[in-house]
Amino acid sequence: MKAGVSVSAQGRQPGYLTMRRIALCLLALWLHGTAANAWPNEQALEQELGRLAQLPSGTLGVAVVHVESGRSAFVNADEPYPMASTFKVPVAVQLLHLVDEQSLRLDRMIDLAPADLAPGSGMITSLLDDPGVSLSLRNLLELMLLISDNTAADLMLREAGGPDAVNARLRALGVEGMRVDRSTLSLIADALGTAAPAPESRTRAGYETLFDALPEDAVKTARAAFAADPRDTSSPRAMAELLAKIWRGQALSDASTALLIDIMSRCQTGQARLKGMLPIGTEVAHKTGTIAGSANDVGVITLPHDAGHVIVAAFVKGSDAEMAARERAIADVARAAHDYFLFAPQATAR
Repeated sequence: MKAGVSVSAQGRQPGYLTMRRIALCLLALWLHGTAANAWPNEQALEQELGRLAQLPSGTLGVAVVHVESGRSAFVNADEPYPMASTFKVPVAVQLLHLVDEQSLRLDRMIDLAPADLAPGSGMITSLLDDPGVSLSLRNLLELMLLISDNTAADLMLREAGGPDAVNARLRALGVEGMRVDRSTLSLIADALGTAAPAPESRTRAGYETLFDALPEDAVKTARAAFAADPRDTSSPRAMAELLAKIWRGQALSDASTALLIDIMSRCQTGQARLKGMLPIGTEVAHKTGTIAGSANDVGVITLPHDAGHVIVAAFVKGSDAEMAARERAIADVARAAHDYFLFAPQATAR
């Protein structure tokens, strides 16, 4: 994350916090005085999400689902969006499915070779400067989800059986509208309009030399083509369905479900996205993704006072807006969903 992008509660102005508290108090009083058969319905939430989803450029798609009741709201939720690193969630599901089947063990050690290095985020880059590095599947799973390590992700995709195996698992779970097609190495190369480098050139210096030499016009053309590419995309609705199945224990064993949720609850990226406007201390199990013109965050928010859990899958595509604006939009829709299901916990009587 770049300095100055994160919108933390500590950095907000006192006047803003006062106005926020007043607004929430007024909303709570109004809801308290409303008859039980006249609770606001999800159409009102969709209208508010639609208002908040307006960006200077690009499209923000949102799927919101209250896990316990199944109540939901959607805005631009059936369009395909580049998943970027949120594709690591279905990869993790397939990998842990193989663990549940006892085809893999999380304590299995993987020897890392210099040619395994993928560009972009992560810490394995520095480890590969020295030979003889081995990490367990559990280590790699954590790195993939906690800090979005791309090298770990490509190794996990390989161990999970590749894209076809991940997609087959999604279909078996009944999740439509999501597909995994490429490694992060291939995905980033395509987004920049170049071929993946040969194994011997997969070094930090090699990637920097390759990417720095790309003509600006060619990169711009590649970004436009990438935005229209159906590969490695998901609709917000599909991602919300996958997260719901994970949270409800329908995708994995109890042990694997608990492990995946625990790791996602400790995610260190995207603090200005789903978590950006939530009350301090709110637990969010999530995964972010960022690539050309996109900014994503998908996860499950735990509400206070036993009000349940809210899934929010937020994807931005085709945007030239500053990253801070994209992240603020994601933060705003997450806060709207949080407040709605906290203050309107009952299903609408129709």
